[in-house]
Amino acid sequence: MKKVLALLACAASLLAGGAASAQSPNAPLEFNYGLPAANHASVYVAQDLGLFEKVGLKPKFFFFQSGAPLLAGIKGGSLDVITAGLAVVFALGQDIPLKFLFWEANSATSEGLNVDPAAGIKSYADLAKIKKIGAATGTCAQVSLYLMAEKLGIDYSKLDVVNVPAPLFRNAFKSGSIQAGVAWPPFSLQLQSEGYPVASFDADYTPPGGMCPGLTGVRPDFQKAHPDIGLRLAQAEALARKAIKDNPKVAIDAYVKRLGVSPEVAKATVERECCGGIPSFETQLDPASPFSVTSKDGGLAGKLFKASEILANVKAIPAPVPMETIRRSIDPSALQAYQKSIGK
Repeated sequence: MKKVLALLACAASLLAGGAASAQSPNAPLEFNYGLPAANHASVYVAQDLGLFEKVGLKPKFFFFQSGAPLLAGIKGGSLDVITAGLAVVFALGQDIPLKFLFWEANSATSEGLNVDPAAGIKSYADLAKIKKIGAATGTCAQVSLYLMAEKLGIDYSKLDVVNVPAPLFRNAFKSGSIQAGVAWPPFSLQLQSEGYPVASFDADYTPPGGMCPGLTGVRPDFQKAHPDIGLRLAQAEALARKAIKDNPKVAIDAYVKRLGVSPEVAKATVERECCGGIPSFETQLDPASPFSVTSKDGGLAGKLFKASEILANVKAIPAPVPMETIRRSIDPSALQAYQKSIGK
């Protein structure tokens, strides 16, 4: 029996060695990538054009309708990389470890207050006239609505807010459930094409740069095991941005394919986002920029802290996320390594 066990052990060892030698050391890095179905054009384009593979990555994509299951995936370790909006504040509030590498999107470029034209609402300044307004709880829309009220000196708690996500606004408008609603892209522009115009965009009532970042982040344990993951993701992002700038149709087609919007709505969304709406890598590394990933108190850190305060005020989260927690979650090293790699 001892001889049999020894032979089995030897065979297992040989098989393991054979499997290891069969795997090329230059094989692309495989990982699980989670993101909500929203305006993440560069990720879609990188997927469609094989740009992740060009930089040695092989992502397996998982798409979610909301941030909650995405956060569960990160917490449980089944997702390695994510791209998401203010759902990341909930992650930090739940002590889910994340490292944010760069802005992939800036939904504030196209998020806005859609209105029923029959309600006579001309701009966000008419907020007090709105009987019922749609804004999904715990989202950029709710944060934007709070800032809208704050700018006008209106007590947010006095507003009649209906917890409905932007993709359902059309039915809510038709049924008379709401007169207005804060919608993120591309649904803000889709509603506009269907007769519910954007009376005001986020830039009218939010701080410079808006308050709806789309961030690419990684699990710290995965980053530790694969130190170059951030650089490679930044390389893929850069290639995708160039592809969109050279031919916006690749982003338009990606939105039509994944989000089910018309080519006209996709084109309008891309035109608002591309080429300047989403902060450049240089801008993100500038400590004085509203998009800075290097500023200790301003830029992204300041936006996430302010958003967490607002979400705590509206009872979406128990308490604001400490600034020190937010600072620890932002890692500019990927962008710095990319800029160094191209000689900037």
